[in-house]
Amino acid sequence: MNGCSHIGKRAAIQTLGCRLNQGESRLIEDQLRNAGFVIVPFGASAELGIIHTCVVTREAEAKSRKMIRRFARQNPGSPIVVIGCYAQTDASTITAMAGVRLVLGNAAKMNLAEYLSVLGEEGPCVVSDTPGRNSFAVPFLEDGEPVTRRVNLKIQDGCDEMCSYCYIPFARGRSRSRHFDDAIAEAASLVRRGAKEIVLTGVNLGDYRDADRGLTALVDALDNLEPKPRVRISSIELNTIPRDILSRMANPAHGLVPHLHVPLQSGSDAILKAMGRPYTAAEYVDFVEHAATHAPGIGLGADVMVGFPGETDADFEATCALVRNSPLTYLHVFQYSERKQVAAARLGGKAPPEIMRARSNALQNLGKEKHRAFQEQWTGRDMEVLFESRSGDYWKGHAGNYLEVILRTSRNLENTILPVQIQCLREGYLVGKY
Repeated sequence: MNGCSHIGKRAAIQTLGCRLNQGESRLIEDQLRNAGFVIVPFGASAELGIIHTCVVTREAEAKSRKMIRRFARQNPGSPIVVIGCYAQTDASTITAMAGVRLVLGNAAKMNLAEYLSVLGEEGPCVVSDTPGRNSFAVPFLEDGEPVTRRVNLKIQDGCDEMCSYCYIPFARGRSRSRHFDDAIAEAASLVRRGAKEIVLTGVNLGDYRDADRGLTALVDALDNLEPKPRVRISSIELNTIPRDILSRMANPAHGLVPHLHVPLQSGSDAILKAMGRPYTAAEYVDFVEHAATHAPGIGLGADVMVGFPGETDADFEATCALVRNSPLTYLHVFQYSERKQVAAARLGGKAPPEIMRARSNALQNLGKEKHRAFQEQWTGRDMEVLFESRSGDYWKGHAGNYLEVILRTSRNLENTILPVQIQCLREGYLVGKY
């Protein structure tokens, strides 16, 4: 695969894991198109397969391997490129898999197109240097394919916190931020290409800083783009949230939408301390209650972990009580996943699998109750919804507070923001009309 031989060849990308991976894959797709490739859905016949991997749990690693085997089985003889966090942390396992020709860790993957010349060489090539403190490569094209969905904008990478259960710093490296002007330049390009909503992404997003400009300054600069996009903050840690962000969310003239996803992990102070989380349960509750008061209608999500070593029934009940009595509107529930490299692996009191499953199911059900209660508050009210996808007669989209809305119409609403009135709640969706 050298030079002009890329032209017309089909490449398929499978992206696992977080929004950050999704945003990086979009940029890699642009690079490949620029090199002459045609991007096809994963599962279609392709001359090149790219698996963008995840290591947040052991299950994520297993799924990464499954996708490698799937592409090799469906496209015998086509080279496979494996990139991302699993490529960074366990290249030796990956290189032993059939079809793998190139393994790029997180420092190299954003320049994938430059490595394609090695695909014809004997033996897999591995580039897995640890990302450095000043390493922040985000090569983007000023012009590219039209944007018809919410789009992820990478502004930060890595993390310095080293929570006792977390494997991500081993894969992503130390915290580092994108240059302010470069982030705005890509955002402006995306808006020109049709983006109606930009989702800011990073590993520890609130840690963003370029010289004296932090997250709020970046959000305000995005609000000055023409045409003005909606701006959404993805997952952000409690101890890093700029408090002036809420005033932007409460201002209907500002593009920042009223939605925050703030990882909780546990409602037990003893477990939070063992995890190395930099807040108490009371501090978490104080913030989400403050947010709900100062940005009315805000969607508030949280990650919650069950089965952390030493978690007792009382610790779990403290988590349930916090969630039940808080203004949280949805949950992402995870079971603790043992990683030998992290500090938590040396702790005792590991929960049996059946206990973790039971706690996970209980919290998921509680999360569904919270979400339904939040949905029901919006019946009869007006919302602005960005519609993105169609299923049968219905278009589906998201309101600013992240609630999903469906609308029945024969019109093409792709990438359209419409004011709708919510009629009812049906099968888990708010049903709107305009």
